[in-house]
Amino acid sequence: MALHKGPQKHQERVLSVNPFFGEANPVGGMTEAPPTHRLPDAPMPPTTAYQLVHDELMLDGNSRLNLATFVSTWMEPQAGVLMSECRDKNMIDKDEYPRTAELERRCVAMLADLWNAPDPAAAVGCSTTGSSEACMLAGMALKRRWTQRNADRYPGARPNLVMGINVQVCWEKFCNFWEVEARLIPMDGDRYHLDPRAAAELCDENTIGVVGILGSTFDGSYEPIAELCAALDALQERTGLDIPVHVDGASGAMVAPFLDEDLVWDFRLPRVASINTSGHKYGLVYPGVGWALWRDSEALPEELVFRVNYLGGDMPTFALNFSRPGAQVVAQYYNFLRLGREGYRAVQQSTRDVARSLADRIEGLGDFRLLTRGDELPVFALTTADHVTAYDVFDVSRRMRESGWLVPAYTFPANREDLSVLRIVCRNGFSHDLADLFLDDLTRLLPELRRQPHPLNRDKEAATSFHH
Repeated sequence: MALHKGPQKHQERVLSVNPFFGEANPVGGMTEAPPTHRLPDAPMPPTTAYQLVHDELMLDGNSRLNLATFVSTWMEPQAGVLMSECRDKNMIDKDEYPRTAELERRCVAMLADLWNAPDPAAAVGCSTTGSSEACMLAGMALKRRWTQRNADRYPGARPNLVMGINVQVCWEKFCNFWEVEARLIPMDGDRYHLDPRAAAELCDENTIGVVGILGSTFDGSYEPIAELCAALDALQERTGLDIPVHVDGASGAMVAPFLDEDLVWDFRLPRVASINTSGHKYGLVYPGVGWALWRDSEALPEELVFRVNYLGGDMPTFALNFSRPGAQVVAQYYNFLRLGREGYRAVQQSTRDVARSLADRIEGLGDFRLLTRGDELPVFALTTADHVTAYDVFDVSRRMRESGWLVPAYTFPANREDLSVLRIVCRNGFSHDLADLFLDDLTRLLPELRRQPHPLNRDKEAATSFHH
């Protein structure tokens, strides 16, 4: 959640009210415009309030043309109806809404089966507000298990977490909030994510775990989870250190099971203790819902689980927040029921086909070099070709926005700050037709960009504010 400061005095303004907006306000009349940074003194008709908010939101970007976000921007109308019917149900009130709680339990069971838990009935899991909360919960479990094993040394010893520098910002937050040292493996050359051997070398007796990403938000690539586990197996043979792995499958955990069935990355690897995913990414649900699963109850310390009885009942919960709507969980179950394995496979394959086709065609323009091709996550990153000097990726991002396309441009982190890229996320709803329109706009733009004397976007500080 972004932090916001109150307005400076000179920023205070009022919204103008169009007389056509609806019936006259019985208190003060239609001509009294409401302030924007303090509560108005009197109520206004609902039609007027709606139109004021509606008109201001028109200035937002079009979510369907947003190629920066991984988050779902389209669902079937029937899912929308279900969400509307459940938006008033509080997910925490499991005794009052037992069927909603049951659908959550079924989703956990389905994911345990999908991710090849040795005993799906023994797997433990919960829904969250998204992958960020799920990662926080997984990190808390890793730290608490480490603390239990090192009770004679902690709190004198400082725990650490090993991961690639390409991790999503939620992992930096976890390490900051829970006072864990972040040991980051930098990028190197054409390796844009974690190196298994380097990860093992950073581990010691204070390492609570290693995070593997399936796949990276920077370029859409899968990290080699099986190789990571093998490197940690070898480390244990040499030193006795038993380091668990958490797989951050925010996107890939809902892609790989359907399109990359031979890829071993999940609970089939004994070292994988927990997995998270975003239901609102390639789980195909509107934001926000995530899922966190542990291999078994041993991987989730019991003292982290809370039980409250003042809502009635005594159902265990593990979460950072309390109240949240049940609508997204119901929508997730709807998708699981509606699509099944074959439906998800068809949707994800279509999305990957769009990504690969668009990547190939952009490469064919001659002005760009692909870093990835959309053949893992349906996501690819590209930069300008070596011979292109008149413009850069920030110019492309800025000019494509003029046609409504939201494409992030940003620099890579440590060791590859020299590399500036565009990243294109293909989601369900971004069809071949929309990809054609995107390519048409990009192709139409290139002659103008080539005529520039030099790249025009000098404010790289602002241009690189997009973190992931």
